[in-house]
Amino acid sequence: MSSISALFSPIRIGNIGLQHRVVLAPLTRLRAHANHVPSPQAPAYYSQRGSTPGTLLVTEATFISQKAGGYDNVPGIYTDAHVEEWKKVTEAVHEKGSFIFLQLWALGRAAETAVLAKRTIAPTIRCHVYYCRKNAIRAGFDGVEIHGANGYLIDQFIQDVTNQRTDEYGGSIENRAKFALEVTDAVVEAVGAEKTAFRISPWGVFSGMGMADPKPQFSYLVERLRKHKLAYIHVVEPMPAEITADKNSDFIRDIWDGVEGSAFISTNGHTRNSAIETVDKKGGLVGFGRLFMPNPDLPFRLLKNTALERGDQATWYMAGNLTPTGYSDWPYAPENDQQISRL
Repeated sequence: MSSISALFSPIRIGNIGLQHRVVLAPLTRLRAHANHVPSPQAPAYYSQRGSTPGTLLVTEATFISQKAGGYDNVPGIYTDAHVEEWKKVTEAVHEKGSFIFLQLWALGRAAETAVLAKRTIAPTIRCHVYYCRKNAIRAGFDGVEIHGANGYLIDQFIQDVTNQRTDEYGGSIENRAKFALEVTDAVVEAVGAEKTAFRISPWGVFSGMGMADPKPQFSYLVERLRKHKLAYIHVVEPMPAEITADKNSDFIRDIWDGVEGSAFISTNGHTRNSAIETVDKKGGLVGFGRLFMPNPDLPFRLLKNTALERGDQATWYMAGNLTPTGYSDWPYAPENDQQISRL
């Protein structure tokens, strides 16, 4: 090629320097133990996907407390056993010269309706702070990503399709954003803005979501988040085929643009071509999920434009399976000769 896309150029987020803009997006795999201790295969799984030095990885959504959970075989970060197993993951990733953020997850109505009661809001915030400070950072993570997307707890407060409250957490754009902003304030106070990120899905319809017009609500939220100068804002975009002049996330890019030391991550259904086009035209980074599962050296493959494995959908969710099958047994590209080169 005559020139290399900006997708393969360095960028700085927070206090870390990345060598390229290909990001492992959060992927629920249901491979943890019944007690929510990460899989013994997790260090290999994550280090393989961090094998191209300078890669940013975001973990699968991880329960911040037992009460915040509700799904089997999802990892947690609320016991010493969780922390010790996650330490093995972060050490393995750092040995490859890459970086890893932990995604903090609370299910909300998907698990327990009572968590949305007024009396539990403040304890939920404290839970985010306590386990973020005491456990996620102690486990060696480079930062944390607050899961504010896909119809889970925080997103339920943000969007009017689920938030029917009449107290200070509902009834207006400002009030619906209040819980998300309070959680962010608390996490930033605990670990620092440069180690904090936030994920949103303005156009998402998963779990019954989907505002008639998300732009006013999310414009306000992102304007407020911008003031923190977070490490990044992570946006679940419409699928590429669904993006139109009216249905896209450019309004968020416009707000976020110019935040020093921060970046915009675009995720959802990207191909090599769409990722290159996105970064070359708009900047930022691109998150990959499904393509990263069977292609552990995805940044290398995208750079060299080598063949991509399509994977086996039957292995995406193998609840409680602690073996490498469909998880950490995918090979590197033959052209790579089992050696990952710096981009």
